[in-house]
Amino acid sequence: MKINIYYGGRGILDDPSLYVVNKIEDVFSELNVRSELFKLYELRNTITTLPASINDCDGIILATTVEWFGIGGFMQQFLDSCWLYGNREKFSTTYMIPVVISTTYGEKEAMTGLQSAWEILGGLSVNLGLSAYVSNIRTFESNVGYQSIIEKFAENVYRTISQKVTSLPSSNQAMKKLTGAIPNMPLTPQETEQLSKYAADESYVQQQKEDIAELTNLFKGKLEKSKVDESTLYISDFETHFNRHVNVTAVYRFEIKDREKPLIVQVSDGMIKCYYGDYDTPDLRCKLDTNMMDQIVGGRITVQRAFMTGAIQAKGDIKLLRELDQLFTF
Repeated sequence: MKINIYYGGRGILDDPSLYVVNKIEDVFSELNVRSELFKLYELRNTITTLPASINDCDGIILATTVEWFGIGGFMQQFLDSCWLYGNREKFSTTYMIPVVISTTYGEKEAMTGLQSAWEILGGLSVNLGLSAYVSNIRTFESNVGYQSIIEKFAENVYRTISQKVTSLPSSNQAMKKLTGAIPNMPLTPQETEQLSKYAADESYVQQQKEDIAELTNLFKGKLEKSKVDESTLYISDFETHFNRHVNVTAVYRFEIKDREKPLIVQVSDGMIKCYYGDYDTPDLRCKLDTNMMDQIVGGRITVQRAFMTGAIQAKGDIKLLRELDQLFTF
């Protein structure tokens, strides 16, 4: 069984929706459920092609943060793309579970809106969703009771989709008759884009070329990495780019997605020690994915910039985060 998670927030540090999504992914991993996280803010230039990713999954989770009003632009753009380019026949057999966390007001309304949108698209919806108001992320994360609720919610999502639970009909589902009569956009996302005003925008075209070049380098780097011993991946990068003249004593713990063990980097008196293992009391914990680590060690982005954009989540002595760009000259 596979469940796709589409995150529609802005990816900022301490976004409560990201915390909830990560907890859900942990539970899915324990249940041997395959899950894939799509961060819409990172894929904003290709959102029109994302509905195709629903074709190979059994259910989806739409997760977003209400920061001032509604579900936000990225999630709305994704739903628009589902309407224009999605496979509605596949939607009719795909469950959708909403997750909405608010830092202001309106989480209940936003969750209802997501359920209604998916039902109008012809998708399967059940009386299951998670919504909450979070004023302080630290308090929210440290509450054991809240953690238990999120874990039980993830388990219920697994049961609902695996057992193909049915629900009573709603008036939104009656809209299938109307939406089914409306054909999908006859143009492909690429053709629509070519006919749009952006095609005549030189700055937009230049940005697209830069994105393609960056993706090319990224995949080239992945091919090169595939030839490297997995047990030593990134270790030589840190060791060869270490600046021993920077006076810093610290233990960094890099928790990289899809890696079984965290990467521990110990720096003291101009010496460095890197290994995959565990260290319970590091000075700084950093969470990131493999793509972001590849960009950092490849010198395409600094640690500070990655942190400011929300690509890295950090806990501990944040001052040590700024020292990383001086300690390692990638």
